[in-house]
Amino acid sequence: MARFLSIFLFLACVWYRAMVVAIPVSASFDLALGVPGATSTLAPAPAPAPEPKSGSGGYRSMAYFVNWGIFKRNYHAESLPTEQLTHVLYAFADIHPDGEVFLTDVYADLERRYPGDPTSGEVGNTGNNVYGSTKQLFLLKKRNRSLKVMLSIGGWDFSQHFAGPAGSGSGRKRFAETAVKLMGDMGMDGLDVDWEYPSNEQEGENMLQLLKATRQELDRYAQANAKGEHFLLSVATAAGPTRYKVLNLKAISEVANFINLMAYDYALKEDTTAAHTANINPSLANPLSTPFNTEQAISAYIDAGVPPSQISLGIPLYGRSFANTDGPGKPFSGVDDTSGRGDGSWDPDVWDVKALPRPGAKVITEQDIGATHSYDAQRRVMISYDTQDTVKEKAEYIKRKGLGGAMWWEASGDREVGKGSLIATLVESLGGTGGLDTKKNFIDYPASRYENLRKKFS
Repeated sequence: MARFLSIFLFLACVWYRAMVVAIPVSASFDLALGVPGATSTLAPAPAPAPEPKSGSGGYRSMAYFVNWGIFKRNYHAESLPTEQLTHVLYAFADIHPDGEVFLTDVYADLERRYPGDPTSGEVGNTGNNVYGSTKQLFLLKKRNRSLKVMLSIGGWDFSQHFAGPAGSGSGRKRFAETAVKLMGDMGMDGLDVDWEYPSNEQEGENMLQLLKATRQELDRYAQANAKGEHFLLSVATAAGPTRYKVLNLKAISEVANFINLMAYDYALKEDTTAAHTANINPSLANPLSTPFNTEQAISAYIDAGVPPSQISLGIPLYGRSFANTDGPGKPFSGVDDTSGRGDGSWDPDVWDVKALPRPGAKVITEQDIGATHSYDAQRRVMISYDTQDTVKEKAEYIKRKGLGGAMWWEASGDREVGKGSLIATLVESLGGTGGLDTKKNFIDYPASRYENLRKKFS
């Protein structure tokens, strides 16, 4: 009898362990936020978030700094909240048909004089020297040795120029060599590829091969000129399924250091229904208000084999307007007729967050979907944008998912630190500046074509 009882207890333990292993620790949907797929009102105990791995164990805080921002926006390198950032993505370089990467504004990038720079005819300006935003960004790197600067190539306006060069071995080689040469000449820490977007699986494969060629050239440059320093490579990718399904995401993650998910522009002026543009979750109550959602994209990337710590969550520093509408999920026609006039708005449908909310508008936050919008009932104008409350939600989402940090488009749209800055709000919510990536930047460029940069502007 005792022998039989022992066998019975053993089999019972085996059955119990099998049942426990068969039940996932956490569902693929977040029950606490009311995402579809929830089957229980009892949420499981939260598991510890994986530690972000961005080189030093800290979070990334990456912001695009655009070369046209120094003009009408009057936003310069010195304006960047560098203590709140780990990476600056300097945008944008373009691509010639043969694959050569080139700068799009030589004056802004290399020539503009700032206080302390000699004018073109002054003594002290002899030799082949560099100025402009290149010098200003390098000086920021010297001041903050945890700040990495990367040259971003492409962007919406220039992405049509990727497909040709990426489709041939010679084009990819030319791209890699000239991009890395520019990076070294400008004293930067890496390259960011922003191809919007490969249109089919063949172009997706070509993008992967372009990244591989660039990675190889970065490593060659490092061995020859930088004592084996590991220069960075990142790629901007889409949150829409039709865009990312043509990509081999796992293979890309094995080549690139970071994948910066553009988790915004979910609704545009070309649409017919006013909707949220950067929501975390889908809306159960108002599905038309959330045509896309970040949770679906993040889950798809992770399921495809991308380590969560390599993903940077893209967050917009702007809002998109929808006119003649009754609000999210309702039809609209046109955009806010006061936008595009320079008062915090530089495009017909876009507002900087620092100019929001507009006078007369009510701010409405939908915590269950992680989205905020303002609505002016008198003018019937909706603007979808992120607030400090929304950004705090996104910080919790980053921690819960074990993501590597955040990416911002683009820095000039934010408020100042201490005056409602979204960048600073996120950093504080992630544990403060002490929780950021502290991997050191690189400042020794003996092969740069510029004499003063080789001397570190000393």
